[in-house]
Amino acid sequence: MSVSCVRVSVVVPTCRRPELLGRCLEALLAQELPARLYEIVVADDAADDETRALVAGIAMCAGRSAPAVRYVPVHGGHGPAAARNAGWRAARGAIVAFTDDDCLPDPCWLREGLAVFRRSCVAAVSGRIVMPTPPVPSDYEVDAGRLQTAEFVTANCFCRRDALEAVGGFDERFPLAFREDSDLHFTLLAKGFAIGRAPSAIVRHPVRPAVWGVSLGQQRKSMCNALLFKKHPRLYRERIQPAPPLRYYAMLAALTFGAAALVRRRPAAALAGSALWLALTGEFCARRLRGTSHAPRHLLEMAVTSALIPPLAVYWRLRGALRFRVLFF
Repeated sequence: MSVSCVRVSVVVPTCRRPELLGRCLEALLAQELPARLYEIVVADDAADDETRALVAGIAMCAGRSAPAVRYVPVHGGHGPAAARNAGWRAARGAIVAFTDDDCLPDPCWLREGLAVFRRSCVAAVSGRIVMPTPPVPSDYEVDAGRLQTAEFVTANCFCRRDALEAVGGFDERFPLAFREDSDLHFTLLAKGFAIGRAPSAIVRHPVRPAVWGVSLGQQRKSMCNALLFKKHPRLYRERIQPAPPLRYYAMLAALTFGAAALVRRRPAAALAGSALWLALTGEFCARRLRGTSHAPRHLLEMAVTSALIPPLAVYWRLRGALRFRVLFF
């Protein structure tokens, strides 16, 4: 395939998820766009032999009439931001489309995204995420579903290569699959680049099954908020979080006060602190249960995690503040 023919390169970061990646590649090979106009670049953050073999096998089965499917190993396991950088830097297209290995782009995804670049002078385009959830979802499914209303996510976005070069791509200091897309979004805005929307460019993002208590592990993502706030304080407050999570700090303060009073043998103060903590925790738990499943297993999970999330979230926020040397609460 001639390099000059490729108009858009689809970059898919992955890390030891061959089954999910295989489904994603099948959807990408079924795009309603002439094969000569696009390529698929798999950036493997694990440089894994199984993934390499999978990509090679899919490319061989697709044949010469299909889009080129290329494999880019990323050594070191530095996270999705590093993998995406390796992917777009190896890409041939003037436009780079990003999606994730657990996503299923609709057949018209590329066509609809590219149409916005033809109609308007923009540096990037944000598509639409669809996340099917059950009629009575869990708290985890409700939280995951908020991705559908996000302004700009790397599960479904398009960027001109020259714009990516101008801003240096993704900031690889973001260690997790969290906020690195918001950082690119805010950086493009700060540099004066226009960003369009393509509501007809749809990517389906099935909600994967989660282990019990999954929300506890997700609190580690709070560390990434510190770096995003350091780089874009105004946009962070305007578009992410207008104020610190005062409820979490109040719950932690009540718990600390009650424990300290108990140690000092002040039962009345200990009871008051414990009662306040219990009331705040109960309100937090009830809020999370609103509109979600009331199955016994889920009720127990909400009770336990509602007590543990605030101290974990505060810990990771403060750890992020120390790591990135920013006043962030």
